[in-house]
Amino acid sequence: MLVPVYAQQSTSEWGPEDERGAANRLTPAKVMEANKLIKTGKVYQLGKVYEHGIPLFGSRHYSLTIVGGPSGGPLGDNQLVWHDEMFSGEIGQIGTQFDGLGHIGTRVGNEDVYYNGFKGADFSKPYGLEKLGVEKVGAFFTRGVLIDVAGYKGVERLEVGYVITVADTEGALKKQNVSVGEGDVVIFRTGHGTLWMKDNETFNKGQPGIGMAVGQWLVDQKIAMVAGDTWGLEVVPGEDESLAFPVHQLLIVQHGIYILENLDLEELAKDQAYEFAFIFSPLRLKGGTGSPGNPIAVK
Repeated sequence: MLVPVYAQQSTSEWGPEDERGAANRLTPAKVMEANKLIKTGKVYQLGKVYEHGIPLFGSRHYSLTIVGGPSGGPLGDNQLVWHDEMFSGEIGQIGTQFDGLGHIGTRVGNEDVYYNGFKGADFSKPYGLEKLGVEKVGAFFTRGVLIDVAGYKGVERLEVGYVITVADTEGALKKQNVSVGEGDVVIFRTGHGTLWMKDNETFNKGQPGIGMAVGQWLVDQKIAMVAGDTWGLEVVPGEDESLAFPVHQLLIVQHGIYILENLDLEELAKDQAYEFAFIFSPLRLKGGTGSPGNPIAVK
């Protein structure tokens, strides 16, 4: 039986004006802890390539166009020429994407309530959010933990609709001989990401992922962010198909825990790199709901 999800009505543990949520757990001590994990200097790029034809959620759009050929010039006696690009799309919510605290809320009565009880009517403006903008998050330099559930289950990829359980999570961690700590970034590998640009239809139609039980487990660990190789982190179709993305509400709205989606985790899994320094800095888009980017893991 699923516990109904409601917007957080009380203030966050960091105070009534807090807009950073679990990013407050990204302390200097976590930076030093993560730095100690760097033994070989190998860098893993976890971001997908942004390109024409990538899988997109719903009606979202991506387009990059080179304006002219070249875009400008020539200038000067040295005949300088250059290219510029024009971009259009939901910049924070396509490809590898970071969900900020202003991205998800809950309709309560006739009000839209977001993290820390902020009301959408008070801060949602056409040219950017006046609260919970992604520019307030800061940079992530912390310990990262890969939980390779597909590897633990002995499959190439989990099936669409598979619910990752607490037993799966703890079993994989035990097999990998790692644990999860406060302020960590926890990353789930389902294998679903291997469909990216190979079978976009199957990739988009649903996904394996965590359910509410693992969501609560992550809350209890006091992590900073959870990530995965799927387009929406949580299982779709959901455990209760009458609910729309309840794990997002639990993590983001109630607890200020960030979500990062569409990661490339295959090289990490191949190298059995389960613990590493995780580095990511969202673009400082004033009033933005999220950010693209290329997170890295350093071993």
